Amino acid sequence: MTKQERGIRSRRAILEAAAEVFDLRGYDAAGTNEILARTGLTRGALYHHFPSKEAIALAVLEAHGEGLAVPEHSSRLQSVIDLGFAFADRLRTDAVLRAAVRLAVEQTSLPRPTDTPYEQSRAVVRALLTEAAAQGETLPGLDLDEAADVIIAAFTGVRVMSQVYTARADLPQRLTALWRMLLPGIAGPGMIGRLRTTPPPPDGAAGSATSA
Repeated sequence: MTKQERGIRSRRAILEAAAEVFDLRGYDAAGTNEILARTGLTRGALYHHFPSKEAIALAVLEAHGEGLAVPEHSSRLQSVIDLGFAFADRLRTDAVLRAAVRLAVEQTSLPRPTDTPYEQSRAVVRALLTEAAAQGETLPGLDLDEAADVIIAAFTGVRVMSQVYTARADLPQRLTALWRMLLPGIAGPGMIGRLRTTPPPPDGAAGSATSA
């Protein structure tokens, strides 16, 4: 293994260990000693990659964008829906993403980054809504900025409720209910019956979209 490869692995190990601690304790209660104990690395190795706990947390927040890979679908509204399901699915396995969303909602001493997870998510959803409107999928005259804000706020709300009540186990069902409520105010005539509001098939194939 080259020195560069070892460095990449060490940095990722620190991020993942820090994410577990942030997700468990929150930013202010997290300590670098516990982060180091989970990595098995030296303090010098940690400071080689991150000069402070704040720097680690900001790197965790930046990693939030990795969870916003847009699912391909001819319907861009379907892509918005499937993006939420993909993000929810990744929350179950990605400690860094879980920590990022916790850091995004907590009121802590961590300075607000320039590009927050909410702004990252909003930009992706807003771009998809723009494409959907260009394809005639949205209601005429829909305020796309307002729609993007409502979608992000609603997703955040159901995600938090799901975490509190079932440790995210029922998040897919909550997202299905969310889209049943939101789509009539977003989708154009004839679109609702063509959109699938349940998670994509296990193989990831979009298939023919049908409301459920």
